[in-house]
Amino acid sequence: MATAPRQQPPPPGPADERRRSNFIAESWAELKKVEWPGQNQVIQGTVVVLVACVIVGAYLYLNDQLWQRVVQKVLLR
Repeated sequence: MATAPRQQPPPPGPADERRRSNFIAESWAELKKVEWPGQNQVIQGTVVVLVACVIVGAYLYLNDQLWQRVVQKVLLR
C-alpha cells in the first residue's frame, strides 16, 4: 500500500519574520503592564502554600491511619 510522500513546509519568508517580531513586541508590551508582586507578597504567598500543604498532608496521614485500622479490623480479621 503506497502512501503519498509528505510535503515539506515552505521556508519562512518575510511575512513570517514580521509576525514573529510583532508577536515578540506585543508580548514585551504586555509584560510591561504586569504588576509584579513584591518580596513581601511572594513570601506571604509561599507561607500560605506551605501551611496549606502541611494541613492537607496531616489530614491525609490521619485519614490513612484511620482507614488502615478499619481495614485491618474489619476486612483482615
